[in-house]
Amino acid sequence: MTRAHETVVADQFGPRAHAYVESAVHARGEDLDRLEAIVAAASPAAALDLGTGGGHVAYRLAAHARAVTACDLSADMLAAVVETARERGLSNIATAEAPAEALPFADGAFDFLGCRYSAHHWRGFEAGLAEARRVLEPGSTAVFVDAVSPGPALLDTHLQAVELLRDPSHVRDYTASEWLAALTRAGFSVAAMHAFRVRIAFGPWIERMRTPPGHVGAIRALQALASSEVREAFAIEADGSFMLDGLVIEARAA
Repeated sequence: MTRAHETVVADQFGPRAHAYVESAVHARGEDLDRLEAIVAAASPAAALDLGTGGGHVAYRLAAHARAVTACDLSADMLAAVVETARERGLSNIATAEAPAEALPFADGAFDFLGCRYSAHHWRGFEAGLAEARRVLEPGSTAVFVDAVSPGPALLDTHLQAVELLRDPSHVRDYTASEWLAALTRAGFSVAAMHAFRVRIAFGPWIERMRTPPGHVGAIRALQALASSEVREAFAIEADGSFMLDGLVIEARAA
């Protein structure tokens, strides 16, 4: 049986929707706090959460925007967002089912965009960024948050390998320079970039994605065989937990 990439993504995340709503890594963090501070200053009329997942960006946007649209290609994820928004009394969140590369919105439909931990799953990274720019009014703010590659090939290969073994919908953790170049080509100007690190607890990380035992074993084998440079860069612990690099990018639609 063959599946398109978007189907792989939906199949991976749909059955785990509530796990992502409840995930501590996704539900809080300095990056999410920073994003909320930016949207609070902007006070947008119409905000888009692109690749909403468990909806954590949408919930933060809802406190500061008149209307929020949570967009994702997983219907199950969107159903979980609707349920959670209702439980939290957030009546200004609507949902839309679509991939990042083909958004069903008019040009300039939004005056704020948040996108967190989504772009590394997109089939077309630059196509998704181009769509993000298209649906934003000129001068509007976009905040992109994602895991990033440290850069050097030695570290990059290890990171992409363990990410793909854990989750077959993974495409790529891009470097900061790749993000900057792609955003510029898409029609954004980068106002600020903030690097951060987050500890990934190995057990919840694989359980959340229901990673098959054989893949878990392969990840642990890669960690065990990793060079001292790799082990130090990712601060790999005895139980497989490690440190992941992240980036918060504040950009403007040119």
